[in-house]
Amino acid sequence: MQIKYSDKKLTYTGKELSSLFIFHKFNLQGDALVSFQGECDVKLPEMVDQQDVKANAPIYSPLMLHFLGEFFGDDLKCAVTRQRLLMATILEILQNSAPRIPWKRTGDDIYVKEKKVSVSIATASPVSTLLHTGLNIISKNTPVPAFGLNDAELNPEKMALEILERFQKEMEEIELARCKVKWVK
Repeated sequence: MQIKYSDKKLTYTGKELSSLFIFHKFNLQGDALVSFQGECDVKLPEMVDQQDVKANAPIYSPLMLHFLGEFFGDDLKCAVTRQRLLMATILEILQNSAPRIPWKRTGDDIYVKEKKVSVSIATASPVSTLLHTGLNIISKNTPVPAFGLNDAELNPEKMALEILERFQKEMEEIELARCKVKWVK
């Protein structure tokens, strides 16, 4: 799995959660996870999460740390499992980086008390599975109570690099684990 952090700001609108976007925008072909900073402004027509659509809850943050992934050869259940592993990895890194803050994960979301730190979704396309996770950097001007990396005095770029590298290592170890076992009768 390839990883890349881009220091170019990019607004996430939901349209980026599409087949081969990472290949076209970041020149990474194959399984990949990229990270970048930028606004998050997902209107209802671009929303993948239909519970949010039914609740009339578009997503907005003036500045997020985004993770966008595409993986080939998986089904949606595997994509959701990968998404949860990413969220668990992020939570572990947050807890180690700012241990005095009461971080917690509920499903595919991370909170500090009742304040939302993240958004996350996994979906499938005809050729791949896709995931997006956004971590608030700034907690002001959001439609729901939010907590951001700035509130924890965490450097977004440093966090991105650590998350990317740790997740890449997890994926590599999973691949190796698949290749070390013999079949059983």
